[in-house]
Amino acid sequence: MGRSNEQDLLSTEIVNRGIEPSGPNAGSPTFSVRVRRRLPDFLQSVNLKYVKLGYHYLINHAVYLATIPVLVLVFSAEVGSLSREEIWKKLWDYDLATVIGFFGVFVLTACVYFMSRPRSVYLIDFACYKPSDELKVTKEEFIELARKSGKFDEETLGFKKRILQASGIGDETYVPRSISSSENITTMKEGREEASTVIFGALDELFEKTRVKPKDVGVLVVNCSIFNPTPSLSAMVINHYKMRGNILSYNLGGMGCSAGIIAVDLARDMLQSNPNSYAVVVSTEMVGYNWYVGRDKSMVIPNCFFRMGCSAVMLSNRRRDFRHAKYRLEHIVRTHKAADDRSFRSVYQEEDEQGFKGLKISRDLMEVGGEALKTNITTLGPLVLPFSEQLLFFAALLRRTFSPATKTSTTTSFSSSTTAKTNGIKSSSSDLSKPYIPDYKLAFEHFCFHAASKVVLEELQKNLGLSEENMEASRMTLHRFGNTSSSGIWYELAYLEAKESVRRGDRVWQIAFGSGFKCNSVVWKAMRKVKKPTRNNPWVDCINRYPVPL
Repeated sequence: MGRSNEQDLLSTEIVNRGIEPSGPNAGSPTFSVRVRRRLPDFLQSVNLKYVKLGYHYLINHAVYLATIPVLVLVFSAEVGSLSREEIWKKLWDYDLATVIGFFGVFVLTACVYFMSRPRSVYLIDFACYKPSDELKVTKEEFIELARKSGKFDEETLGFKKRILQASGIGDETYVPRSISSSENITTMKEGREEASTVIFGALDELFEKTRVKPKDVGVLVVNCSIFNPTPSLSAMVINHYKMRGNILSYNLGGMGCSAGIIAVDLARDMLQSNPNSYAVVVSTEMVGYNWYVGRDKSMVIPNCFFRMGCSAVMLSNRRRDFRHAKYRLEHIVRTHKAADDRSFRSVYQEEDEQGFKGLKISRDLMEVGGEALKTNITTLGPLVLPFSEQLLFFAALLRRTFSPATKTSTTTSFSSSTTAKTNGIKSSSSDLSKPYIPDYKLAFEHFCFHAASKVVLEELQKNLGLSEENMEASRMTLHRFGNTSSSGIWYELAYLEAKESVRRGDRVWQIAFGSGFKCNSVVWKAMRKVKKPTRNNPWVDCINRYPVPL
């Protein structure tokens, strides 16, 4: 059974390597076999406890809303059976103390309800940093910069080139020019210089767009996974903008590409306990400081994908911001798999055999990521899916859980599926064991998936049954800006705004995953139609060229 499941996750591809330039086989065509590990079909194995967790969230937040209609219905039925004269007669029959007492209880109950319910959190606006054109590189220029540094042999450079060709990354991404230096660039000086460039660039644009003064910000959350200097990046921001002394500042480190949503969750919690406040969330990663100069292929991969980028988001819990806010925060669901050893070590920072520090990418990453995604969307489902979809989903889940046929189908899944494919027929046992896949297009109008790589996005599209249009923002962001880590989902939302796709009432699903292993989701609801920006958007000068084929 274990070998069958492993074979299901592997796919092979014959790659033409061209003509051998030298050696005993010079002049002969050469080929290689590429073996890829696909994302597991995570919708085929749903754990009931995560479904229950989603409903636990739903019930906790909806209990008051469920009781109010019942009380209104009972009161209306009672009052509706009486005439106007009978109502006044009943009121005069009560003495003044009783009436005042009932009125006081009503007012007290209403006050407790409105004071205890969570405050709405609004997204006023956001900004994405766009580096200068002098930092723009094509894939060929990227390889040449790495070659110019003298730190990589031709075999490693060839591996990088093959990775880039299949990555889905285009020829207009941004990297610091320091990667071509023959000297050590993973220094605090280089890290601070890159951090100040991207962070201040994003924040300057944010304060300009929102017209909020830096001293009016009450909460500041900065997340950067690997570069964590002392003083912190949040302290650097406070110093640069001379923010107020009682600001609540936090600096999140080591939390990977999903840290942007974690930072939004932390800012939301802070806004719940601090009324009438603004919160700023900054998400970024330093490319130069994380640059790996060794030859371990599993540690070279991050060099090929990560690019410069930074996002800054302005949140508010002030009720007066309701009218001009862009979005309202609806749900946040966080999933953490670090209790599992494979998940914990799937993305791991360490030194290689030569002593060079870098991020090691495990072969289990795709499978680990699939499990985390499965858990996250299963928990999120009851909060966002229409009731009809939930009924169909749970009917299939119960049938699959309690049917005797599923017990035998799990032990013969590989052989039965192979036989069915060979004979061109569909076995009843596989139909019975296959759960209903909810249609998430009924829950969301827009999707912003972390643009980790082309392969990951393809597997997400296949497993969730999404269209090319649903995946457009993620794919085009990967092509234009590369993997900008935790800020990537904001470049995707900026793409949707530049396309003038967001309308009042639309729901946006942002999902990101990172080391640990973590998978986090955040859901926003558009408060108004977002007009096509003419400035202060990273897509303004190129949006008319997109989408492009990958």
